Amino acid sequence: MVRWMDETDLEAVADLERMSFSLPWSRDMIKDGFTKGLDRFLICEQEQEAAGYICFRYFEEEGEIERIAVHPRFRGMGLGRKLMEAMEEYVKGKGVANLTLEVRAGNEKAIKLYESCGFVKEALRRGYYRKPVEDAIIMWRRGI
Repeated sequence: MVRWMDETDLEAVADLERMSFSLPWSRDMIKDGFTKGLDRFLICEQEQEAAGYICFRYFEEEGEIERIAVHPRFRGMGLGRKLMEAMEEYVKGKGVANLTLEVRAGNEKAIKLYESCGFVKEALRRGYYRKPVEDAIIMWRRGI
């Protein structure tokens, strides 16, 4: 089940961050994005727990996926796709026509997911990521 995040999910999202990213967002950063309302968070539940989440924002016709993470125990079950589809359905209803994201060049599983969701590689930011240093691929999905 995909649902909107609420404040009781902050700890679970912070845990997912630590499991999924070499430079995770802190609980305070997540809370700040959540409470200020600029960022939107969807949670995917599995076995009565937050198994994954997506963080995105949008302004007028353009949206950006900022984070997406799935608990290692639940990877390979299509939860990332469910989160992407729920996010897309929501932003389309808000008039968003184009979505962008950035992904580590070596994150082949994520790139395959994004490509299967209609995203196309359009640019490269050399040495963008840290821990380890790696290029970022900028991807777009235009005309959703």
